[in-house]
Formats: sequence, C-alpha cells, structure tokens
Amino acid sequence: MSDEGSSAAHAMRRRAEDLTRERMAQLPQGMQALSPEAMQQLMHELRVHQIELEMQNDELRRVQRELEASRARYFDLYDLAPIGYLTIGENGLILEANLIAATLLGVSRSELVKRPIARFIVKAQQDVYYQCRKRLLETGQAQTCELQVLQSEGTELWVKLNISTAQANDGSPVLRVMLGDISERRFLDQALQQTNLKLENAVQVADKANQAKSEFLSGMSHELRSPLNAILGFAQLMESGTPAPTPNQQASIDQILRGGWYLLTLVNEILDLALIESGKLSLSLEPVSLTEKLLDCQAMIEPQAQKNDIHLSFPTFEQPCFVEADRTRLKQVIVNLLSNAIKYNRVGGNVNVTYGAGAEGRIRINVCDNGPGLRPEQLEQLFQPFNRLGQEGGSQEGTGIGLIVCKRLVEMMDGVIGVHSSVGVGSVFWFELKRANAPQSTASADELPLALPASVPPESAPRTLLYVEDNPANVALVEQIIARRPNLRLLRAGNGTGGVALARMHQPEVILMDINLPGITGLQALKMLQEDPATQHIPVLALSANAMPHDIAKGLAAGFFHYLTKPIKVDEFMAVLELALDAAQKTE
Repeated sequence: MSDEGSSAAHAMRRRAEDLTRERMAQLPQGMQALSPEAMQQLMHELRVHQIELEMQNDELRRVQRELEASRARYFDLYDLAPIGYLTIGENGLILEANLIAATLLGVSRSELVKRPIARFIVKAQQDVYYQCRKRLLETGQAQTCELQVLQSEGTELWVKLNISTAQANDGSPVLRVMLGDISERRFLDQALQQTNLKLENAVQVADKANQAKSEFLSGMSHELRSPLNAILGFAQLMESGTPAPTPNQQASIDQILRGGWYLLTLVNEILDLALIESGKLSLSLEPVSLTEKLLDCQAMIEPQAQKNDIHLSFPTFEQPCFVEADRTRLKQVIVNLLSNAIKYNRVGGNVNVTYGAGAEGRIRINVCDNGPGLRPEQLEQLFQPFNRLGQEGGSQEGTGIGLIVCKRLVEMMDGVIGVHSSVGVGSVFWFELKRANAPQSTASADELPLALPASVPPESAPRTLLYVEDNPANVALVEQIIARRPNLRLLRAGNGTGGVALARMHQPEVILMDINLPGITGLQALKMLQEDPATQHIPVLALSANAMPHDIAKGLAAGFFHYLTKPIKVDEFMAVLELALDAAQKTE
C-alpha cells in the first residue's frame, strides 16, 4: 500500500477507535450496573461501528489498488514513450530518465542518474545546450535546440531537445528535457544539401556550356553570313544588271541564288532551333491581327505557289481577329506550314487556310492540303529534328528542322500544334493561340512599308552615304549597289574611328555601319556619333553579319535607325536606305 493510502487508513481507524472510547466513557463505572437492554444497545452500536470500519477499509483497499494501477500505467507510458525524458537538477545532474533516454545514450538508467548532462553532449556543441538553457531561465518559455550527443561507445547521434522548467516534490526547480532522434532527418538534410550543391555546379557548367554554345553559334552565323553576303549580293546585281544576263547566265545565277538562299535558310533554322533548345530565344507577346498577318504571308508565299502550280485559298474576316503572339515568330510559323503544304503537294493541288474557335478561348488556324498524306508511322515521327520522313532523296529541298521549330515557337507563345492526315486525301496542320483583344494601335515599327518610291527625281541634289566597313568584298558590293543611284555619293571608312572622323568632316545624310570593326566596334562608334551635337542627327543603319535576335535587339536599343543583316537583300536594302534618306531630309 502507498504512503498516502496507509495514512488515510490510519486516520479512519483512529476515528473509529476514538468514537468507541467516547461510547465506552459514557458507560456506567461497572459493566454489572448495565441493564440487559443497555448492554444489548451497546453491542448493537459496536457491531454497527465495526461494519462501518470494515466498509471504510474495503474502500481504502479499492482506492489503493487504483492508485497502484495508475502509477503502473504512468511508469509504462513514461518508460515506453517514443521519445526520451530526463529530469535535471539545478546542478546539471540527471535525476531521472526513462528507458528511451537511456537507449538513445547507450547506457542503463542507473548509470544516468547523478551524472552531469554535459557528459553526454559532444564537447564542440555543449555551448548550444548552455545557450538554450540560458534562454529558458531568462524567458521562462520552453526552448528547442538541435545538437549531437555521445553514446556509450563514442558514437555521435543527432537529437532534438525540448527543454522546460518544473518543480520537484520538495519544491526545488528542475529541468524537464525531451530528446528525439533526428539522425535520419539530418542525414537526409545533408544529402539534400550535397545534391543541391551538385545541382548548382551542374547548372553552372550547363550555363557555361550554353554560353559557349551561343557564342559558337553567333560566331558561326557571322562567319557563314559574311561570304554569303558576297555570293548573294553580287548574284542579285548580276541578275538585275544592264545588259540583262543571257539565258545560260540567268540559269547559272538562278542556281547560285537558289543554293545561297537555301543555305541561309538552313543557317537560320539551325540557329533558331539551337536558341530555343538552350532557352536563349525571347519572344514579345502582344495582340497581333490575324487578318493582316495572313495577308502578309499570302503575299510572301504566292510566288512559290504559282511556281508549283498550287492554288491558294485564304479566309475572309467579317470582323477583326487578334491572337496573343510574337509578330515575327507567328509569321515564321505560318509561312513554314504554307511552304511545306506547297512543297509536298501534288501538281495542281490546293492549299486552303481556314480559322475558327479552338479550345479554352483560343483561335485555331488550319493549313489544309490535298497532297499524298502521311501514314500513321510517319505521323509518329513528325516534329523530330532532321527527320524528313523519307523525303531526303526527293526533289524538294528541306532540312527537317522547320516543323520542330514551329512546334517550339507555338508552345513558347502558349499555344498547341498538331496534324491530321489521311493517305491519298491530304493533311491538315493546325495550331491554336490565345484570342486577344484589339490593341489601341495595331501598327508595328518593324512592319513599316519598305517599298521603293516609283521614281527618283534625276535632278535631285547629290546626297552622301558613309559606309564604315573593313571587309573589301562587302564594300565592293555596296559600291555597285549605290552606283545605280546617280544622286548618291559613297564615302568609305575601314574602321570606327575613321568613320566618326569622316562623319564629322563631311556630314553625310546617312551612315551605314558594320558592327565588328577593327579598333572600336560599330556600337561604340554609334555612341560617339550620338554624343556629338554635330553628328547626333544623322540616321545610322546597322549592316552586320551578327544576326542573332539578341544582336538585333541590342543594336536597335543602342539607337540604330534600322538593323540590316547580311546577306543583303538588295530591294530591302534600298528601301530601308530610302527611309533613312527621307528621315535625314526632315531633320535638315
């Protein structure tokens, strides 16, 4: 029986004995003086008190059993709890511990008692425990910390401590400490940190590789475009020269131009695909008029359709229709799908362009042909780079890149693309883009008309064009182009510094500037011209083989009036030059 139960029993027994003595004191001096009735009454009362005492003893025994069962349950819960419990005195000695705490520390409970808690904490981290205890005593609020403890065999184990204050039975302050094993979590954290570190290193390596790839592609683009500029530029001059080329010469020129433009297309598509795959291609999404864009694409593709005897059909729009897209890349997608529909059609075939409502507020554009169609196994291989579906040996030129570029571009514009095809019936290539509201102004600076004026007045005063270029072939090409304009005088400079000096001296109406120049770059020369009041009004055109999208964006942001890329398209070059001359005349 517990001390509390024993004390209660003794108290009740004393009460019963005191009551009996009181009754006995009331009796006459001699038992012989009692009457039979009084004696009978006394015996009855004694039996009643005896019964009450027995009942009280039964109740005390029941309470004692419950207390012992409760105490047993408490110790079971305390010892078998999933975390360790320690009671620590003011002097830092362990007063009490459960089985889990002893197991975590690798010793028996008897070995823990009366030993300092610091004995089981890794020396380098004992200050963590003392700081945690200090905060507890200062604030009175429970504290938490993580540290390593030492097991009996010297193994280090990560645990989490929850520390709070309490009072012992004698009223002295003690610490209640809960210990939880967090070794696995710390191991996972450390593994995660190492993985993240490896990922960061891998990302840095990938970034460097992408940067090297971009630089390589930019350099290759420049190196390929420079000779193509001479090939295609002089071929265009020969084609449009006086006297006109003979039929044999024209056939040769056609072959040169066809091969040159095809090579340029191949370069552009490879660069586009590389930029997309490396995440370097950026788009400018805005509301674009589908009506205007389809008309523009129709004008571009009709010569190819006529050459292949293909009939084109485009939709008519009763109301304006706008989609969320990048102007240039939307045009690229449509032209590519139309070009494929024409190339891989039958002689005298049809290509129909339709549009309609798509899913989730989108507009669907369909490019339908009645060509030979695609087999199921060919459909599975679509949108794979450099896969021409067995057309490699055919008469139609192609790279096998265009469709995968279209797919990536449509997806970057938050759209979807797909195809339906039946052998002997034809194919329908479609894509969907988000419908957009009409903008305040639909005109775009990059779509200014580049048409040449009907005629140039022969009596107009001579005007000066300064060309800053270090490549003799490019200079010779521009010389021959400008020679066809009798009212234009050409000045030449072989580097940026010389170009700035000539601009200050001769005040040309327009400056044509290469970007990669010896000494200072074309961008640096442009800045010098802009900062000089004597030359800051002169329109400066960039003409460069640096044709990557970020090169063009950088040039336009720097302040070039227009950014032309090599190879030169003579008609486009002359149209842009005319715009610059008009702008120069307005500032005079």
